[in-house]
Amino acid sequence: MTTSFGQSTVLGYPRIGAHRELKKAVEAYWAGKLDATGLHETAAELRAQVWRTLRDACLDAIPSNTFSYYDQMLDTAVALGAVPHRFARLGLDDLDTYFAMARGVDTEPALELTKWFDTNYHYLVPEIDPDTSFTARPAKALSEYAEARALGITTRPVLIGPATFLLLAKGADPFARLDDLVDTYAGILTALAGAGVPWVQLDEPAYVADRTPAEIDGLHRAYQRLGDLPNRPRIFVATYFGDLADALPALLDTPVDAVGVDLVAGPGNLERLAGAGPLGGKTIVAGLVDGRNIWRTDLRAAVAAGATVAALADHVAVSTSCSLLHVPVDVTAETRLDPRLSERLAFARQKLDEVVLLGRALRDGTTAVPAPLPATPASWRHDEIRGRLAALRPDDRSRGAYPDRATRQRQRLGLPALPTTTIGSFPQTPELRAARAAHRAGTLDDAGYTARMRAEVAHVIRLQEDLGLDVLVHGEPERNDMVQYFGEQLDGFAATDHGWVQSYGTRCVRPPIIHGDVARPEPMTVAWSTYAQSLTSKPVKGMLTGPVTILAWSFVRDDQPLADTADQVALALRDECRDLEAAGIRVIQVDEPALRETLPLRRSQQQTYLDWAVGAFRLATSGVADDTQIHTHLCYSEFGEVIAAIDALDADVTSIEASRSKMEILDDLAIIGYHRGIGPGVWDIHSPRVPPHDEVVDALRRAVAAVPAHRLWVNPDCGLKTRGYPEVEASLRHLVAAAAAVRQG
Repeated sequence: MTTSFGQSTVLGYPRIGAHRELKKAVEAYWAGKLDATGLHETAAELRAQVWRTLRDACLDAIPSNTFSYYDQMLDTAVALGAVPHRFARLGLDDLDTYFAMARGVDTEPALELTKWFDTNYHYLVPEIDPDTSFTARPAKALSEYAEARALGITTRPVLIGPATFLLLAKGADPFARLDDLVDTYAGILTALAGAGVPWVQLDEPAYVADRTPAEIDGLHRAYQRLGDLPNRPRIFVATYFGDLADALPALLDTPVDAVGVDLVAGPGNLERLAGAGPLGGKTIVAGLVDGRNIWRTDLRAAVAAGATVAALADHVAVSTSCSLLHVPVDVTAETRLDPRLSERLAFARQKLDEVVLLGRALRDGTTAVPAPLPATPASWRHDEIRGRLAALRPDDRSRGAYPDRATRQRQRLGLPALPTTTIGSFPQTPELRAARAAHRAGTLDDAGYTARMRAEVAHVIRLQEDLGLDVLVHGEPERNDMVQYFGEQLDGFAATDHGWVQSYGTRCVRPPIIHGDVARPEPMTVAWSTYAQSLTSKPVKGMLTGPVTILAWSFVRDDQPLADTADQVALALRDECRDLEAAGIRVIQVDEPALRETLPLRRSQQQTYLDWAVGAFRLATSGVADDTQIHTHLCYSEFGEVIAAIDALDADVTSIEASRSKMEILDDLAIIGYHRGIGPGVWDIHSPRVPPHDEVVDALRRAVAAVPAHRLWVNPDCGLKTRGYPEVEASLRHLVAAAAAVRQG
């Protein structure tokens, strides 16, 4: 068994399966249609497929323990024995306890869900208290290592590193438990060594964000201690998503055997390596292939960067910049893409070939790699849109003063105090999905499809009126995804058939590809919204996805600044808002749940981003009259970090995730003097549990204590597409009844 790291590796690979087999199996288990044995068998086959794929691509080093039924942070918490008492006392078996932490049960809400750094992946936030008792539980890592060995494949088990685990956890100063936790990691490493594991990968991405000297010292202390263990595998500390800055020399000063640096999102790491002095025989794992976007690598530039690293280190391995979890599986499955586009793409399987090619090029000292692709096709350029952007003026991004707008909107809408609404989508039933699939396949004609969707819209409107909601939605039955739906109707976008990417748990999305200038050929949502409005006298919200979120949840062209692409999308949305208003829609919601997730990890870069992100939203929403009410929605991020930007969006009403975080966002809003409408979520829709009436009342009363009732809206945390109608109806009845109870005092 070799102890050499090898010349090529990846930090992780998609785990959902090429056809979302994991999603289907897990959801079947939740529904009682598949037992635990069947679920485990599906999981084992998916793991074997990944390992064989990596082996057959001729990678030198292959990771394991990257499989997860739901989330790698949750897996790490279980491996460390960090299961909160409220779940441990439920008396469930290990698998169901795991899923209870992820999804909640009737008596216990789930762990908080938030964004994984600046990606569209969500992780479950560990709960660490002073009395949390860490215990080494290496069974999963050992089992998967043994599975791969049975296939003749030696792997490198992967865990989230101790410092990052605690820095991303919640509780009373979790990082103060670092020394205790390192003891637990020592136990896991010792167990892995006992099983013959040659290498282990510990991920420490938290250090590409701003960190205090104490936190950097903690990183150094942790790996000094783990590196000094007498009986351990070789340790590879992987970092990704940006520059390590002062954390890099601290990490290089420890006795770990390999350090991974992201040279795509963190080009400054190269300069830090050059200034670090002798590297003490360490392997530097150079992240030269982008693990987060789908464009082919400029192999000549990557070879040059790799050669620079090779001049500094005794041994260099080539890798992806981060796990390939964030890209689809295989571009060869996309048979309907424009060949001019597909030749420019590399999904996970193609990125393996790029990594191997780069590793061989560095080993052999050759630059014999393919030439860059030709320039972007001229037909992807849109001169009219570029002209509109050049002609923009500052007042194109502003509306009248909020107090005046609020007065006009109250007069026009006539809503009660604590108005109730939902975020937009209603359940996407199997029948709706079947109708969309039949329409896409050509077995359901346009007229039949429209009739089926209109029937669902009518059902949703009747249901909302029966429930007593104040501002209604059409339910979005025609939408496959809140970004893909718009991408399929805008010029400059392309959609995939099989380009699935995991967002969280069993939630998968197909991000569209922005490859050219963005333009709107025709209205996208007006017909659906106006049909819904024709069925009721209550206001119906027009529903759009904001420019930042469309960028964040797409694969975006890399040949122009993001700010320019954002403004192109914003102009398309501006035209849509105007058309909705002209059609009589009085409330328009432009969702920006990705505002925080796209925030650069370093504070020095954040204001530039926030300036163009806020500017794009305001460009999209400032073309309507002051008596048209603009809503936005944000969810599942640490929004306290961008609270001033939320204010600067200048939306009339902002709905925001708040149930799992116990209304924490309201304190942040109070600090900045936020004075517009706010709808803190009182129902966690990412859990199947129906919140009891009293629980919703308590949440709403906490909100009223922080926000005057005339500015407070009552709504769920997010859209309802993943829920079923029975739980939706029950939960919304509790929500409406709670609003009525609080109105009465």
